[in-house]
Amino acid sequence: MTSRSIVHASFTITRVYDATPARVFQAFADEKSKQKWFGGPGNWTLFKRAFDFREGGHEHLSGRHEGGTVHAFDCIYHDIVPNERIVYSYVMHLDGRKISVSQAAIEMRPEGKGTKFVLTEYGDYLDGYDDAGSREHGTNLLMDRLGESLAE
Repeated sequence: MTSRSIVHASFTITRVYDATPARVFQAFADEKSKQKWFGGPGNWTLFKRAFDFREGGHEHLSGRHEGGTVHAFDCIYHDIVPNERIVYSYVMHLDGRKISVSQAAIEMRPEGKGTKFVLTEYGDYLDGYDDAGSREHGTNLLMDRLGESLAE
């Protein structure tokens, strides 16, 4: 029998990107732009990608990590203000097991010639899944990749 539990955690990531808020927003709102930076870890084999960036829209990304673990990300967008903010929630599965339910908010503000970017996430980690900071670490890596894509 599975032991049921829940652990709550949050983190905030702040960056300043050398791109306008409109350009940073586009990296989330445009499917081809997002594909440049948002994907699985390491050598990743894509299984499925679905993209519907609008309030009430859903996004899905799933695939297999080089170590064999299957990751699945299912997202719904709750609030979108172009060039200013994105609020969404998502569920993560590993090998078909639901490991977490999270809500995230992204804020974008002009700063000099660039954008101050703040991502705050609240996560509920389920049934013994020990995140041990890996979600924050992985999100930081994605924000690095986002920054690299903005420089292209």
